[in-house]
Amino acid sequence: MDRSAIILAGGTAKRFDGKDKGLFELNGKPLLNHVVDTVKELVDEVIIVTNTQERADIYAKIVSTKSNFALDIAKSKGPLAGALTGFKTAQGDYCLLLPFDSPFVQKEIIALIFDLCIGKTAVVPRHPDQMIEPLHAVYNREKALVAAQEAFADENFDMQSMVERLQGVRYLSTMVIEQLDPELNAFVNINTPVDLKRALALSGTKPKKTKKTSDLQNRNR
Repeated sequence: MDRSAIILAGGTAKRFDGKDKGLFELNGKPLLNHVVDTVKELVDEVIIVTNTQERADIYAKIVSTKSNFALDIAKSKGPLAGALTGFKTAQGDYCLLLPFDSPFVQKEIIALIFDLCIGKTAVVPRHPDQMIEPLHAVYNREKALVAAQEAFADENFDMQSMVERLQGVRYLSTMVIEQLDPELNAFVNINTPVDLKRALALSGTKPKKTKKTSDLQNRNR
């Protein structure tokens, strides 16, 4: 197996009034499925990392393609714990890491990052101000697993601590990505209801929620 996608779907959704934001819809589709649908044809497996079995069971009912679920090894430790869980679970040599709340990720960008990662430990987008996007990156699974374990053992729970432990990282300028995504919408995260409204504006649609996801949200409160 060559390529895996690890989708991080943890968090508490406190800023969504306790409702699971992965079930909120954009263009009539749950946020989670926007990411899954984008990556499913580019990888050999999709792994969704979440923080509870209850949440995994809920997502299994709405996910749009066959996916494997993994439970976060350490709750409340941020995305590094989810990434570590994903690297331990994945079978692919190269792993795409994405958050489940970035509905505008693009196939062309993902394909480019995968291609650039051959022979490298990782390809990580980087802005002109040197800020990196470690949750929109591709990693050599074995080397990233070691780096994540070392960072976690040192109680450095941010993704940058893992990236800094990797040798042979290729940083991809966002100026290159802008050729495919001029507004860099691929990096937009939906963290609050206001963000969701902005995403709806970007997509040019009005809010829509099906009875199925509405019922699941109410059950998960």
